[in-house]
Formats: sequence, C-alpha cells, structure tokens
Amino acid sequence: MAKSIELNYKDFILDIKTKIKSSQLKAHVKVNKELLKLYWELAKMIVEKQKQSSWGDGFLKDISRDLKSEFPNMKGFSYRNIKYIRQWYNFYNEVIGQQAVAQLEIDKIFQIPWGHNIAIITKTKEYKEASFYIDKTIQNNYSRAMLMKQIENNLYKNSGNAITNFKNTLPQANSSLAIESVKNPYNFDFLDIRAEHDEKELEDALVDNMTNFLLELGSGFAFIGRQYKLKVEENTYKIDLLFYHTKLHCYVVIELKTVDFKPEFAGKLNFYISAIDTQIKSKEDNPTIGIIICKSKNDTLVEYSLRDIQKPLGISEYELTEILPKELESSLPSIEQIEAEFMR
Repeated sequence: MAKSIELNYKDFILDIKTKIKSSQLKAHVKVNKELLKLYWELAKMIVEKQKQSSWGDGFLKDISRDLKSEFPNMKGFSYRNIKYIRQWYNFYNEVIGQQAVAQLEIDKIFQIPWGHNIAIITKTKEYKEASFYIDKTIQNNYSRAMLMKQIENNLYKNSGNAITNFKNTLPQANSSLAIESVKNPYNFDFLDIRAEHDEKELEDALVDNMTNFLLELGSGFAFIGRQYKLKVEENTYKIDLLFYHTKLHCYVVIELKTVDFKPEFAGKLNFYISAIDTQIKSKEDNPTIGIIICKSKNDTLVEYSLRDIQKPLGISEYELTEILPKELESSLPSIEQIEAEFMR
C-alpha cells in the first residue's frame, strides 16, 4: 500500500513539474498573470487530489521540498506560500464556480500581484468585499501598503455611505460614481492633533498631510487650494478646501466642521457651489459638488436639510481615534507662553 501511494505521488508531482515548466516558457511575456494561472492550476490539483485521497496537509511539505529542489531559482514554493495558494483557490472557487461569468472573474483576480491577493484573502471575509478591493486595486493602481491601509480603514463599508442628494441633483451617468466617491466616515488617524481642536487646526493638519488626505478622499481628487477666495458683489468669501475630481470632471468644495452638523451649513455650502458654478466652472465641467465633513451628524436632520436643495451636496463625518493624549497636551506650551518667551 505504501509503495502504491509513493508511485501515485511521483506521478502527481511529475504532473505539477510539467505544468510549471510549461508556464515558465510564457512567464517572460506576462509574468504576473502566468504566475497566478500557475498557482491556480497548482491549487486546483492539490484540492482535487486531497478530495480523492486521504492525504493530509503533510504532503504540502513534500510538494514544497520537491518543487524547491527542482526549481531552485523560482520563488513561491515555500510550505507557507503553498498553503496560501490553496487558501486563495478555495476562497474564490466556491463562489466563482457557480457564476456564468466565472472566467471573467478569474481573469480579474489574475490582474493584481500575488502579494495583493494574499492581503485580500487574509483580510476580507466574503467574496463581494474581496471583489471590491480587487476592482479598486485595478482602477487606482494601489501599492500593497495602500491596499492594506484601505482595508484597515474599511473602505468597502464606508465607500458611498454618506448622505447625499446626488440622485436628485446630478445626471444619472454621474450620480452613481459621485455617491461612490464620498465616504462616511473619513478616517483622519494620520493627523497629530489635539482632542479639542478647532476648524483651523483641522484644516492646517489636513493640508500639511495632503498626500494622506488625498489617499483617504479616494481616487480622482486633485487639490486646488485652501481658503479659496470668492468675490460676490462687494463681499469676499473663503472656501475651506477646493478640489477638482478628474473622473467626475467637476469641482468639489469641501467645508470642514469640528462640531455637529447644523442645517445652516447646507445653505452656506449651497451658496458656495452656486458661486463656483457661475465664476469658475466651464461648459466642459460637470456640476460642482459640495461635501461637508463634520464631527458628527443626525441623519434625519441631514435628510431634511438636503431635501429641497438643488445643488449636489453630501454630508459625512470624520473620526480621530489617535489624538494627542491629555497629558501630552498639557506639556505643550500655549501660544501665549511662546509669545512671552519671544518677548523675553
């Protein structure tokens, strides 16, 4: 019996080696895609063999040892990675195998690097969530670190979760992308800021950390300016932050509020959007969008406030879980102390 298993294994490992050699001939053309195709076939063979036989996970170590011996210049055949390969295949195969568009879905998985694939299957819980991050990686060319950051910040649940009136105020072709482009909440943990901060402190900190802020806003946002001046008749008004969205092809006005949402905030933002549309927007641009990012909001109050507004507005919250501790705040000199020291 043992000899039979040994012969069976030799035939099995020979089949795998043949597939690897065949894959190597194509790898120089499409390295990542061919590598992932190889991993998929390898995992499929392993899963099917384990179903047909009584072999346990111990034989994965044998596969790892033999493949590393046969292909010493190829990475990816460690015992740990072979377990990842099998986990990756099982994660998708149950769902994809039931869909008519199975091959299209598999091809999508093959478009992102292996490290990204490992991050997604180990950090997500269901296929829809995994598919969301695959799409975002392809669309935005995420690095692995950026992808991990988006998963940690729960982009899947937060994306498109703000309260907006976009369906009623934007053309249908734009409204879906606009809704998806506004998160709730925004995570500002990349800021070093006091717990009791004001709007200027928040704005200063975001501008000083613009790279991280743009990553948190999402793909397509291009920064134009802060405290952007608008002159209406004899009065000058200042917009907190002005952006242009390269995918929506429109200006985006962002107002920051370090207090709870109030209905008058929507009215003021509506005024700013009207001014931008009149003074800056060109014929080629789509309607300007406004976003209020506030400390907290009452959803019913927000819905009432947006109901009869004709300009596209979205209301979101921000969260800061990593703020300067109270004891550290008290150890920092105040503005008055600094000024007194300079005078002295």
